[in-house]
Amino acid sequence: MRALLFVVSIILFASGPAAAQRFDGNDPVCLQVWEWGGSSTISCQYRSWDACRAAAASLSATCLPNPYAPRAPEPGRRRPSR
Repeated sequence: MRALLFVVSIILFASGPAAAQRFDGNDPVCLQVWEWGGSSTISCQYRSWDACRAAAASLSATCLPNPYAPRAPEPGRRRPSR
């Protein structure tokens, strides 16, 4: 009984909170800003790379594509017909 209680307590206390989606918004470009201590924040509110680069100019930051933004289908890539 003690062993079962021990295993259950380890499972309950060892599991941490789930990580939430770090990307917000539907705009295609995100700005990742690094903060003191190694943490970072990501803000996906930029419609162009130039706007993101202007915001990142004086920060320890980089621009990256939003992986969750809706994308148009690529032209020329079709499924082969059977």
